[in-house]
Amino acid sequence: MPFVGIGLVLLILKIAGIEPVSEWSWVWVLAPFGAAMAWWLYADTTGLTQKRAIRKMEERKVARRERDMEALGLNVRSDRTKRAAHHSATQAKADLQAKKDGGA
Repeated sequence: MPFVGIGLVLLILKIAGIEPVSEWSWVWVLAPFGAAMAWWLYADTTGLTQKRAIRKMEERKVARRERDMEALGLNVRSDRTKRAAHHSATQAKADLQAKKDGGA
């Protein structure tokens, strides 16, 4: 998109006759449009565009789930925090017990 913006600015400056762009060759003025086409071709053939669309859709899905869970009165974030704290406490107890059993 930046290439298109730069190309539009250069095109307007060339048509309006504003120096120094008005003295440039049309090849240099239209080059950003060619660069934009090359970038879009690269992004589409490598799957970059599709990967970005899928990532954005997944982020929306997660946000929608969390919003809906909170609307139902289920605090997802605090539940995650509680589960993580419980897991780490349980793991710490198990590690302590393993040290006692192994050291005795």
